[in-house]
Amino acid sequence: MGLFQSFNISASGMTAERFRTDIIAENIANVNTTSTEDGGPYRRKVVTFSEKTVTPFSQYYTHSKNALVGNGVKVARVTEDYETDFVATYDPANPDADENGYVYYPNVNTVTEMTNLIDATRAYEANATAFDASKAMAKQGLTIGQ
Repeated sequence: MGLFQSFNISASGMTAERFRTDIIAENIANVNTTSTEDGGPYRRKVVTFSEKTVTPFSQYYTHSKNALVGNGVKVARVTEDYETDFVATYDPANPDADENGYVYYPNVNTVTEMTNLIDATRAYEANATAFDASKAMAKQGLTIGQ
């Protein structure tokens, strides 16, 4: 693995976790949004990561030394959570209430989102620490010949 590849791997992790943090913040900000442009309540969003590939040729050349070396992560997709139901609350005075008087609130659980936020923050910090360690090793490598 090259020196700058370790920087790129850590940077891709920090970028992905920052994006995940932004989506979590969006979920928390919309915890009480009962009406969106689509007509229904806000639906929680989930970020999925995947491995970043460098070249399509590397998947066919299995005898390469870099075949088992990671290349970092990227955001594969942002999907809406259809597995969790909306929260129905009886409030006939609300303008967003249905014909039975129920208002449907987003499927965002603040405790879950805060837990995910802590997880994303810790992952970001781990990538920043790895980046700093790589930088320190590179600096030390430059002083070996002196």
